Amino acid sequence: MSEDGGSAKMSAVTNAAHYPGSAVPAPTAGRRLPSCCLLLCAALLAGCGHDAVRPGRPPPAAHRDWPAVQPANPAAANAVLMRAISLVGTPYRYGGNTPEGGFDCSGLVNYVYRDMLDLRLPRTSRELAAFQGPRIDPQRLASGDLVFFGSGGQVSHVGIYVGEGRFVHAPSTGGTVRLDFLDGSYWRDHYSGAKRVLN
Repeated sequence: MSEDGGSAKMSAVTNAAHYPGSAVPAPTAGRRLPSCCLLLCAALLAGCGHDAVRPGRPPPAAHRDWPAVQPANPAAANAVLMRAISLVGTPYRYGGNTPEGGFDCSGLVNYVYRDMLDLRLPRTSRELAAFQGPRIDPQRLASGDLVFFGSGGQVSHVGIYVGEGRFVHAPSTGGTVRLDFLDGSYWRDHYSGAKRVLN
């Protein structure tokens, strides 16, 4: 195999998307990547999705056991859950509130609840945090609850809890809608509460 052909194949493997269901291109039939390249690729892909441990920062906390809490309205919660998960991979766009145009965090929440339940919610994460409905202890979270993040007492981000300590959200410019763990180091440190909007 030529040197150029090997680096092109290596680039294709390491640049593959890391979302569930994305395929890593296989080598062309009759050609094999050197075993050191395969080990390097495996190491790179195995590291995706984990919090980096930086000098001076404590290692990420172990994931808690999250109790399965039955939603008050299971059909509505399931509709919200399935729609939110179906939007994973949609590009982030500040002010966005449609799958075609992209989403910011509160735009995603608004779209999902309006699309599935015709429920009109406040537009910003701060307004959503102040919206009517009970505040929920983290161990009582049920699918469809809203989870909030911020610092200094100010809410600046919102997502939709989907169960097992995970939530769907539109995180930042240049990113996409994704699933994350509440126990991830950033989200754990910036968690500011939850609200139940489905009763």
